[in-house]
Amino acid sequence: MSVCAFCVGVGVLSSFVFRTGFALFVCPPSHTLLDLLQIGSVLVTRTHTPAYCFFFSFPECPERLVAIREKLLEWELLERCVPVTAREITEEEVLLAHSQEYLELMKSTETMSEAELRSLSDTYDSVYLHPNSYRCACLAAGSVLQLVEKVLTGELRNGLALVRPPGHHAQRNKMDGYCMFNNVGIAAQYARQKLGADRVLIVDWDVHHGQGTQYLFEDSPSVLYFSVHRYEEGNFWPHLPESNSDAVGRGRGEGYNINVPWNQAGMRDADYLSAFLHILLPVAFEFQPQLVLVAAGFDSVIGDPKGEMAASPACFAHLTHLLMSLAGGKLVLSLEGGYNLQSLAEGTCMALKALLGDPCPLLEPPHVPCSSGLRSVSQALAVHGKYWKSLRRISADLPQEGEGDAGAALPASSSPPVMETLPGPATEPARPLPRSCTGLVYDEKMTQHYNMWDSQHPELPQRVSRIFQRHGELRLTERCCRLPARLASEEELQMCHSPAYVEAVKSTATMKPRDLHRQGNQYNSIYICASSYECARLAAGSAFSAVEAVLSGKVQNAVAIVRPPGHHAESDTACGFCFFNSVSLAARYAQRLAGRPMRVLILDWDVHHGNGTQQVFYRDPNVLYISLHRHDDGNFFPGSGAADEVGSGAGEGFTVNVAWTGGLDPPMGDPEYLAAFRTVVMPIAHEFAPDVVLVSAGFDAADGHPPPLGGYKVSAKCFGYMTRQLMTVAGGALVLALEGGHDLTAICDASEVCVSALLGNELEPLPEETLQQKPNANAVRSLEKIIQVQSQYWTSVRRFAPTVGYSFLEAQRRDTEEVETVTALASLSVMTEKRQQDEPMEEEELMTQ
Repeated sequence: MSVCAFCVGVGVLSSFVFRTGFALFVCPPSHTLLDLLQIGSVLVTRTHTPAYCFFFSFPECPERLVAIREKLLEWELLERCVPVTAREITEEEVLLAHSQEYLELMKSTETMSEAELRSLSDTYDSVYLHPNSYRCACLAAGSVLQLVEKVLTGELRNGLALVRPPGHHAQRNKMDGYCMFNNVGIAAQYARQKLGADRVLIVDWDVHHGQGTQYLFEDSPSVLYFSVHRYEEGNFWPHLPESNSDAVGRGRGEGYNINVPWNQAGMRDADYLSAFLHILLPVAFEFQPQLVLVAAGFDSVIGDPKGEMAASPACFAHLTHLLMSLAGGKLVLSLEGGYNLQSLAEGTCMALKALLGDPCPLLEPPHVPCSSGLRSVSQALAVHGKYWKSLRRISADLPQEGEGDAGAALPASSSPPVMETLPGPATEPARPLPRSCTGLVYDEKMTQHYNMWDSQHPELPQRVSRIFQRHGELRLTERCCRLPARLASEEELQMCHSPAYVEAVKSTATMKPRDLHRQGNQYNSIYICASSYECARLAAGSAFSAVEAVLSGKVQNAVAIVRPPGHHAESDTACGFCFFNSVSLAARYAQRLAGRPMRVLILDWDVHHGNGTQQVFYRDPNVLYISLHRHDDGNFFPGSGAADEVGSGAGEGFTVNVAWTGGLDPPMGDPEYLAAFRTVVMPIAHEFAPDVVLVSAGFDAADGHPPPLGGYKVSAKCFGYMTRQLMTVAGGALVLALEGGHDLTAICDASEVCVSALLGNELEPLPEETLQQKPNANAVRSLEKIIQVQSQYWTSVRRFAPTVGYSFLEAQRRDTEEVETVTALASLSVMTEKRQQDEPMEEEELMTQ
């Protein structure tokens, strides 16, 4: 079973298992109730009549879950999750959020006649009842509790409960808006009172305000409720003044209720992301929840006849991904509304793919929210600045309303047909991710390259064997798709190396030891044995195998545990332990497979500059080379890689050198590398928009290497973080190929975390003190120089110059324009049919029939 980023099917990290739980509570058209479907295991079914309306047709119908299930099967997502056993909620648990009198009334509906059910329904707003409604509501609420318990106890990493009836409108003493029991509200109380969670965040992105949830927690400082919903100055259902931004809670709960009310239809992805990035995330990081619950309604997806919004299905992958950074990833989504079956199914699948760790799909411009959206966000900021320190500096950084014109909301009257307007990635079945999302290539023959004269040479054969051994001990290897190693042909080697040089290296295979020693001395930092040529061909060919598996769709990403390394090898000379430039050759091989000059990003985080890689692509605009390395003004090997080395000719601007200066006083570590990724690497990577990302994954910047070999203090956790960041680029098409790194423990630790990230295991978070630490002064000067040089080529880095010296957390709070570097914001191209003014959740004429 495959695993993906952040949490997944069956993920093993050390001795812990992290999974994505999935509860599907389905009412098929046959009127057989599938009470819980859990992916990847036995299908548990119970047969009874579904909760549906026998008075007239309501949009909250069993077919909603049927449509979701069909889309999950089409996209092959079911098998990637794990099962959870269904259970009904107990009466004691219902009383966590509802009164005894209300519970007894709902129980009595099981034996009511049709006339009695109709009469009771008419006492509520937008409600229908069936004899099985109570049973279905108990199963829906109980399924959510099952997932919450398993997530909080660590058995599951996160979960998605596809349940009905929905819950967020249900109040303590009454039904409302299709809802009987407040599923998420009960779950929050259950987490607090039964499972020991002190702080719970509830995020409600349903297009309708969850007034029932707000009422439950408006006086509680332990539950932070955030809702972004359509309001239209109270003219949209539920037509309540307390749905506005000035409803902030009361008593001890004042400030813990945040409403972002949209005052027009047609709000786009940029508007939703703006609300998350400017308000929700800053407050959430300050609140520090221990669990995040999402009232996940998809009636804000484009095409929904009630919501009339223009958020793309893909937007909900991004929103889910952002929430996964909270509460250590303890996140449970519970289905609420969504009434266009296609929009509902695709939005749900996108959110689940994010939970499984799939890369977020790229969204298209415009890059700014509309003027109305800006006003809503600004109003919420003005109201809540008094309660949350993190919001007090943000309002000044919001785009001005005039800047939002390009992102104007779509008018409700200009709606093309839904099938014509849903985004391409969602209307077509997404390419299903392979069952093994991570490929791994390794061949023990590569250990046959060794130094005959110095057994303690740092480029030891044990480097690869010990890494492979570690992966096996942690059972990472068995969860990868093993890829075949192969020899690169002489013709393939000539994609980057001259025929004469290839022939010169080939000739060493038949040399005597004395001649090998003499030949090695002709190069800089090279030893040669009779097996070196074959091992170098094997390293390059293994990189080819990894790239081919990723580009063909056999795997999502891959790691090549190879040696000898390659990034110092130039077109006609060996250098720095390197013979053939494996990653450069892999880039050319990728372009050969594509049959075009595809865009390739090579990121080199080896502590030594990859002089060979830079030379190969110095004039090439289709390969972006970014290197983070110790430079010390040219005084550290190999001496190349200054910040002003930017490429030439057509390739000018496509070489980016993060050239650290200042020696080891102090050494660079996690804060410096985090700053480099935030201000330089990721902005440029997203702006370049590559088709594939290759990493020259040297681990000699890792803590544990002596000064001559690096002397830096980058942690294994930081390498995992960098890997995770790169997985958001190029649709996750990512290949890591080993370069340097000579402390065996350090390189095993770092490689383990990187492969865990590729597999989707939960990564141990970076320490709080690291996230609060500012980069050192030498690093700040280095980054300022790099941004100064590169800003003439890459617009995305210009705005980071003032924040280079910020700590990770400071930048996170300050960087209200994060959308440009984390994701390409999008708006959608369309809206649905013309809305009706003052439309209740169901047609009034139907309610009176």
